[in-house]
Amino acid sequence: MKRLLRISFDVFITSLTPITSWFLIGIIIDKNLTNVFSLTYPLQCLYGVLVSIFGVGANVSIYKDKNKNASNNGIFYGIIISTIIFTLIAINASRYISFMNMDKNIYITFCRYSTIQILLQTILQLVLIKLYYLEKNKKANKISILFNFINFTILIITALITKNQLITSVVTLCVLAIFVLTLLFKYIGKVDFKLNLKSCFKYDSVSLAHSVLFFLIYLFGFSNSFAFGEKYVVAITYATLVTDLQWDVAQAIKTVAKIDIVKNKFDYTYHFKNAVKLILILIFTVLLMSVSLYQIYKPDILVISIFILLHIFDFMTVPPVYINMCYLEIEYSAVKTTTNNIIAFIIRTVVSFLPTPFCTIIGQMCSSIYEFLYATITYKKYNANLKRVRSKKRLKKL
Repeated sequence: MKRLLRISFDVFITSLTPITSWFLIGIIIDKNLTNVFSLTYPLQCLYGVLVSIFGVGANVSIYKDKNKNASNNGIFYGIIISTIIFTLIAINASRYISFMNMDKNIYITFCRYSTIQILLQTILQLVLIKLYYLEKNKKANKISILFNFINFTILIITALITKNQLITSVVTLCVLAIFVLTLLFKYIGKVDFKLNLKSCFKYDSVSLAHSVLFFLIYLFGFSNSFAFGEKYVVAITYATLVTDLQWDVAQAIKTVAKIDIVKNKFDYTYHFKNAVKLILILIFTVLLMSVSLYQIYKPDILVISIFILLHIFDFMTVPPVYINMCYLEIEYSAVKTTTNNIIAFIIRTVVSFLPTPFCTIIGQMCSSIYEFLYATITYKKYNANLKRVRSKKRLKKL
């Protein structure tokens, strides 16, 4: 549980910083700027895609493919691809904002800031994942805390002094870039450019599929929902602010499970109990944040209640889905597991196009129910078959 909480804390700090930052920027400069959090939310899914391939996939490749430099090579290629993608988005920010049915005159400066900040966060996470797999969790925690402290402090202090969007954005990004470059020189290690991309895709295929489809879901779903007016923009931003941190922290369940599976240290009961404890803590914080922030945002009570209750129900399916999927992906069949995951997210993507402001949360519930049924049934069948095979082998030896 300590290891799960340590990794969870790292993700918690990483997620808390942007949430708190956008909240304060809205107070200091312009209240509308808080909505940049939901505006650029789909781009966080691109971060997930890149980390799955060049972070988790590359590090698993060290053990599965015996490629000792896979982690360093993953960081190298991840930097190049990430820089190209996020730079292009920043350059075309006005088109992106228009597509999301929001006002480019209000949001363009901080939309660009957020895009580049996600790029730097992606590079940082590639380094942190390397440290996780080296079991240097304390060091990773310290680096994450320092990065986010610098990010928050420089952003808010500069905003308070200048009240200027452009100056605040440029100063903060320059300082963060210097920090990340320093980190890379210290931890990237030897690069021999050898990386089995097919394996990197396969080893974290479920999370990769999640991130790709999440990107499509939130890109088109939020665009669809925002078209219904300001009431739903505020409600969706509010619901995202009080649940996004918790969803990010829940990913630590996958990280810890996957590390133990590839190192043959996996104990299902141990992981499941710890996952349930973590999810209960997260649900409590969702309720606490919902009550605490209500008077500030004052979203429509009926609309926000629907969003929050469905999120809580979805959190309850996390322990069996996350743990079972990680196990099936590595020990059973990455192809079959990923295929079923894609089916679940195709359902979610289709529902996200429904002409309703609740399209994204309804789609989320549909996919979670499908994943829960698949993960639970398949895990039980696979383990039953495994026990039968082992029993036959023991009988033959006798």
